[in-house]
Amino acid sequence: MLSGFYLTLMMGSQIATPVPQEITDSLMNASVTTTLGQASGFQLTFAVSKKSIITNVLLPAGFFDPGIRVILVVIANGFPNVLMDGIITRQEMTPSNDPAKSTLTVTGEDLTVLMSFDHSVKAYYAMATFEIVNLILADYALYGIVPSVVPPLEMDVESPTDGWTTQDATDLDFVNGCAEEAGYVFYLTPGQVPGTSVAYFGPEVRIGIPQTALNINMDSFTNVESLSFAYDGLAQVQPTVTILDPITEEIPITIPIPNVSLLRPPLSARPATALRTEPLEDVANLDPVRAASLGLASAAKPDPITGSGQLDIVRYGQILQARQLVGVRGAGLAYDGLYYVTSVTHNIKRGEYKQSFSLAREGLISLTPVVLP
Repeated sequence: MLSGFYLTLMMGSQIATPVPQEITDSLMNASVTTTLGQASGFQLTFAVSKKSIITNVLLPAGFFDPGIRVILVVIANGFPNVLMDGIITRQEMTPSNDPAKSTLTVTGEDLTVLMSFDHSVKAYYAMATFEIVNLILADYALYGIVPSVVPPLEMDVESPTDGWTTQDATDLDFVNGCAEEAGYVFYLTPGQVPGTSVAYFGPEVRIGIPQTALNINMDSFTNVESLSFAYDGLAQVQPTVTILDPITEEIPITIPIPNVSLLRPPLSARPATALRTEPLEDVANLDPVRAASLGLASAAKPDPITGSGQLDIVRYGQILQARQLVGVRGAGLAYDGLYYVTSVTHNIKRGEYKQSFSLAREGLISLTPVVLP
């Protein structure tokens, strides 16, 4: 179990530094949310008054303006965990007639929001997709963003005499579009050192060492406050791709795409059966490798088995991380086993640190006979 935790708040225009003690003392609560397929977000609420330094000095000086960088670090068990490295996008001031109830709330997103500020029109000659993504991410190196780009299986580099890749969108929309075309994901995660982030562009990875198991209905071993599961029979769709026969180039061939990936091995012994089929669009003219990549990415989402709950990290013993595996014990034969953590929300108040979380996998009954504590 954790003996305690310590929250450090850092802010600045581009390089964030620890805030004055008066700001730390006025922080009422902090919330950070990380969810698959979305930018991570944060919200900070400060107690203010007519005579506080926030109201009279820092707020008029632009210390909490949109565009200001915010870094949140939690030290637990002596190890720093960077929860958020982002940019303020919204500010709300709520004065109150009641004493000690006036608040200032700032809301923001992770550093990917920087990539959505400017619309660009560019041409990329004789460059593969992963090279273009690396080139775009290089523009954000001043913010400590380090690219982690995995080349797609199929690398189609057009000759400049035949054509080229054109960007007519924001950097964020363009990179997300490249990821979708390759069956990839794109997201930012805070680095181990405050002020650094890793920009991941590659396949979704569901392998690794599981986190401490979530225990429910296990008497003194229970370490979560609540945990529930749902099986949505309509969530999963069996995708099919239709390509043209490479010889005749006229006969359509329909291929069902199984949910199989070396980086996303099955977690259940009884995968859910897809009740619906749906053809992938705009793949008839693609080569089989690229069409199959898009089909595998479509078949892998969404997961029909989901779980949600809440825990107190003091009792759980560590910080639950999104985009990693975690074990579940005490939920019964059908729902015990390993899950992928799809969403985590950190809710921090003075003397209290709780997390809301969401889990997912593709079916019932664990493939793992025993879940380690």
